[in-house]
Amino acid sequence: MDMMCVSILQPETGNRIRSLIRQSGYSVQDIQQIMGFENPQAVYKWMAGKNLPGTDNLLILSRVLRVHMEELLVTNEEPGPDSDLDIYSDMDLCA
Repeated sequence: MDMMCVSILQPETGNRIRSLIRQSGYSVQDIQQIMGFENPQAVYKWMAGKNLPGTDNLLILSRVLRVHMEELLVTNEEPGPDSDLDIYSDMDLCA
């Protein structure tokens, strides 16, 4: 079994989140309200790539933006559009 290292690229993920929010027509304040946050700081930090949404918030955000959770994340090894994600099932992931 081969070992595979995958990591999330925070700045690029922030750019993707910002882009998807804008494409969907939502404002930061809209996302803040939908997520139930008292202030928009968390959303701004996601968009700046300073923090990543937690798993629950990532799931909610993916539903709001109508994309799969993995589409919100940019990794150091992005699969192509024709790739089969099952190729990863026999590999160990490392941090």
